[in-house]
Amino acid sequence: MPRLFKKKHEAKKSLWRRAVELALTDVRVMGGAMDDATLESLEERLLAADFGVPATLRLVDHVETLVRRGKVREGPELARALRDELKRILDESPTRELQAADTPPTVYLIAGVNGVGKTTSVAKLAHLLKEEGQSVMVAAADTYRAGAVEQLGVWAERIGVDFIRGQQRGDPAAVAFDAIDAAVARKTDVVLVDTAGRLHTNRGLMEELQKVDRVVRRRLEGAPHESLLVLDATVGQNAINQARAFREAIEITGLVLTKMDSTARGGIVVALQEEFGLPVKLVGTGEGVADLQTFDAEAFLEGVFEGD
Repeated sequence: MPRLFKKKHEAKKSLWRRAVELALTDVRVMGGAMDDATLESLEERLLAADFGVPATLRLVDHVETLVRRGKVREGPELARALRDELKRILDESPTRELQAADTPPTVYLIAGVNGVGKTTSVAKLAHLLKEEGQSVMVAAADTYRAGAVEQLGVWAERIGVDFIRGQQRGDPAAVAFDAIDAAVARKTDVVLVDTAGRLHTNRGLMEELQKVDRVVRRRLEGAPHESLLVLDATVGQNAINQARAFREAIEITGLVLTKMDSTARGGIVVALQEEFGLPVKLVGTGEGVADLQTFDAEAFLEGVFEGD
């Protein structure tokens, strides 16, 4: 399957570094003897930086093994050991690049709870795709919240992409179906289906999301080519709970982390990868329409270990 964003984006290093520095300052380098107290402190710092329990235990166990073998004796060696194991965790992702259909349109289903910046992320992704030379159609499948539809319509007009909306309180699945129909007729490259924000604990709304997913699959073979879950990076371990609930409803293929320029703790990137095998594919780094970047694992690691 083809991939979008084949061209290597030049990372905005200052933004990556700022996002990661806010999150992981405490775990860059730890000096002193590598004793039980140091390892316990490392575990506490990783958990505080939102690495989550599975990733934290893996990292600490790895370091402890190297300490016993005499391969880690001081701070710089600890930093290298952590970096190497973090790279292994991030490299376990099958791909961080957005997948594309062999024959257009490519369909992306976007999901997430209320308040995470989902609709704005859809607009940013539309802008990013258009900058890559793709023709884009945005489908407002949130038929319940008029404000969200209007907001997305304004964004679509400003960016210069096609926009499909349904009737107020209409069937969200019908909007997705109609958008794919229109994209096929117009030979549009990419369709972004913005679903309604929903609490991950609301069974009725999650069943509605499942219906949208089923209709998209029936309308176009191979679709959705990506099902992206938008998460607020500042909510820490609650993002884990949200990811777990959405994965039970539909097949999530990747994550969009918003608000990484805020007080987010960047360890959540590693926690989500280790817990679910879900790669972070896109990261929001600001309020502007251009403030969405493809996730760069090397830049992330540089921010963690070389930010000083």
